[in-house]
Amino acid sequence: MSTQQKLIDSARYLIQTRGYNGFSYADVAEQVQVRKASIHHHFPAKADLARAVVEESRALIVARTRALDGGVFDPEEQLRFYTGYWERCIADASAPFCVAGMLASELPTLPPDLADNVRAHFRDLSNWLETVLTKGAQLGLFELRGSARLEAESFMSMVYGAMLTARAYGDPKVFADIVDGGLKKLLRHSAG
Repeated sequence: MSTQQKLIDSARYLIQTRGYNGFSYADVAEQVQVRKASIHHHFPAKADLARAVVEESRALIVARTRALDGGVFDPEEQLRFYTGYWERCIADASAPFCVAGMLASELPTLPPDLADNVRAHFRDLSNWLETVLTKGAQLGLFELRGSARLEAESFMSMVYGAMLTARAYGDPKVFADIVDGGLKKLLRHSAG
């Protein structure tokens, strides 16, 4: 793994656990075992490093969205994959909170270009969820109670709220229980 990727991975973990304002280049240097000057070589400013973290996350969402255009897929499986990823990350503390979620809570204090990247992350995620929910409704799997856009925003809010609630209670199972309830509300066969 390259030094640059190690720096991004370290920053991701530090943002997820402490937030943007809770870490410094000294923390990254200690984790990666490099000098701060080495970090500045790759990322001149802290915002540049954080932006690289967000851009990496956004690239994953965009890739998953493109994969949906490639043919047959199971919308329920897509949502369970998405929520299951966070369930595992919260349970094993490998990624206890979404980096964009942590950064969103600090938006008023972020440099404007980083804040724009965080907002773009949420737009990308919402667009992906809207695509999944629309296809699920078209296949008769999901019963949408509002527009696909509104349902996507609601689902995203439920996932982030569940992350926050699990963190507040210190209990990863809370996330799983909340998300499972949200999925059941969407599924046509459990409606009624």
